[in-house]
Formats: sequence, structure tokens, C-alpha cells
Amino acid sequence: MATVAQPAPSLMRSPFRKLWLAQFVSVFGDFLALFGVISLITFRWHGTPVQITWVMLSFMLPMAVVSPPAGVFVDRWNVKKLMIASDLIRALLISGLIFATNVYQICAIFAVLSAVSSFFAPAQSVALRTLVPAENLLAANAMMSQAFYAVRILSPAAAGALVAWLTERACFYVDTASFLFSAAMLSTLLIARPPSENRGKSLRALTEDLVAGNKFIFTHPGLAFVLTAMAMAMLVMSAFAPLISIYVRDSLSAGSFLYGMISSMVGVGLIVGTQLLTRAAANIPRTAVVLYGLLGLGVGAALLGLFANIIMAAAGTFAMGFAIAFIIVPAQTMSQQETPRDMMGRVSGSFMSLVALSQAVGMLFSGYLAHLLGLRPLFVACAVVLALMAGTGYLIVSKRTPEPAPGI
Repeated sequence: MATVAQPAPSLMRSPFRKLWLAQFVSVFGDFLALFGVISLITFRWHGTPVQITWVMLSFMLPMAVVSPPAGVFVDRWNVKKLMIASDLIRALLISGLIFATNVYQICAIFAVLSAVSSFFAPAQSVALRTLVPAENLLAANAMMSQAFYAVRILSPAAAGALVAWLTERACFYVDTASFLFSAAMLSTLLIARPPSENRGKSLRALTEDLVAGNKFIFTHPGLAFVLTAMAMAMLVMSAFAPLISIYVRDSLSAGSFLYGMISSMVGVGLIVGTQLLTRAAANIPRTAVVLYGLLGLGVGAALLGLFANIIMAAAGTFAMGFAIAFIIVPAQTMSQQETPRDMMGRVSGSFMSLVALSQAVGMLFSGYLAHLLGLRPLFVACAVVLALMAGTGYLIVSKRTPEPAPGI
């Protein structure tokens, strides 16, 4: 097992370090900006929960629509230039939040921001595949996920301090600077992946490329399974996110401090999960790892639904974060390893689209289902669905030719 733990340090001495640092700083800025927007609407403009929801949906829904065609262009354009241009455009858009005077303007900015981000995400996936050797992709994806959730844990305190001292605008200035920093870091990378220029540029040719990418996903049993599992995981997590505060208030009879602590356990769980994943699960077939993740996610949901005490609530959210690592990281790694190089943009775009759509659906229906079933029964129902999905997935996977161990 000693050889399994080696890739991560070597990665941080490679060009991957710059890509990782660019994401870390950029994501940190994004969380600050999101906190600033929510604070602005909630406390200064005295907005409603519906307005907050619409702001979130204005970011998710365009990404669900734009990501698949964006992936087609990623496969045709220069990836490095595309990522830098995306960062610069997003810096300009975020700076527009400084001058926003109502929720409608924020929604419009977030919608355009989402469309531009729809190009960046698949381009970053292509860059990762190009910069990192295939045997190190699992460790690289784990480190990218760790950066995201480490920021999720750290950013609320930093954002709260900025808002208290310098108002919400400070968050928007920092996020603008973070995109500029990311663009500067990306400009130093050498991404040896020339764009494809031999394909037609007509609408028909673009449509054929889009269809070919989706056909590849859904005719590849392993990718189709992990994509479905990741979408289900994102749906559950996005449904839980707006309900955890209500759970803490009504089931635990606690306040905002405990809500912050319970929520942060998701990030802690994911960081611990990715650490274990790169060491203990690197030689296990990806589909099997995803099945464990689905089952673990169900266990976390069950703990929240069956018990109403602080220890079990913390254990449940930790388990959910831990399990998410076993779904997202293998799914991303498998898509990068199994997808032909000239399809990486399209496949990544379709992945992003389904994830964004799942998050939007989960957010839209979580409140209604909680009202219909009750909060804790809804958590138990989610646990049952996840367990059934894991069992069905096991039956499907066990009937296929065993997937070879990745040998990482």
C-alpha cells in the first residue's frame, strides 16, 4: 500500500500544483461572493427564502442547459485560452455585483456567470487529464475535491468577518481578484492538447458531436452507472442542504452555531473520505467504490432520520460527506480515464449538466417533500432509495464482466 500514497506529493511538485492552486483560490473567492450575496439579500434587503432560492437556481439551471453544447466547443477550441478567457469574463461579471441594487440584477449576473462557468469546468477536466499521468488521476481528483471542501469549511468565518468589517462588497472584490489570480496561474501552464480543427463547423456537425458524446456515455455501462450514481448523490445532497437548518432548529432545538458545526461535518467527512480513498480504495474497481459510496450516503441519511440528537446528527452529516468522496472522485476519474481524448469536453459537459440539473431538482422539491412527508421521514425515505439503488447497482454490476482494477 505504500506505493498508493506516493502520487499526491509528486503531484504537488508538478504543473498540477498551479491548476490546484488556481482552483483553490478561485473557489474560495466564489464562496465568499455567495456568502456576500446571501447576506446582502437576507440582512440588508430583507429578502425572502424564495428570492434566495431563485438566485441559486439562476446559477444551476443555465449550467444544466449550456454545459453539453459548451463541451462540444471545448473539444474544438484551445483549452488554455478558453480557461483564461472564462476567468477574466467571470472577474468582470462578479465585479458587477458591487453595483447590483436588486435581486433581479443578481439573478441576471448569476445566470451569465453560470453560462461562462459551463465552458470552464469541462476545459479544466481536459487540462487535468492532459497534465496528470493516468495512474495519478485518482489522487489528483481527490486533491481537487479536498480543496473544494476545505474552502467550504474555512470560508464562512472569513466571509462573515469581511461582511462585518467591510460590508458585502469586500467579498465581491476578493472574488474578482481570485479570478484574476486564477487566470494568471493558468497562463503559466503548458497544456499540450491542440484543439481539433478537422471537424466541420456547421450546426449539423456540432449536433453530431454532441450526440456522439452522449451516446458514448450511455453505451458505456460503467460510465452510465457512475454518472447516474453521481446525479443521485447530488440530488440528495442538494435536497438536504436547505433542510439541515430546519432539522437543527426543529429536531435538535438548537441555533445557528450548531447549524454551522453540523454543516461543516460534510466537508470534514469528504476530506477524510478522499484521504482514505487514495490509500485504501485505489485498486478497487471504480463501480464497486461508487456502490460503497451510495450505501454510505444512505447510512448518513438514515442516522439523521432515525435519531434526533447532536451526536447522531454530526455522525450522519460526516458519513454523508465521507460517502460523497466515494462517488464523486471515482466518477470523475473514470470519465477521464475511459473517455477518448477528443471527447473529453463533451463527456465532462454532460456530466456537469446532469449534476447541475440534479441539484436544481433537489433544491426545488426538497421543501415540498419535507412538508408532505415530514422532515425526518423524508431523510429515512432518501436512505431507503439510496440503499435500493446500491442493491440494484450491485446486481447489475455483478452480472457484467468484472471491471479490471485500475492499478493505481
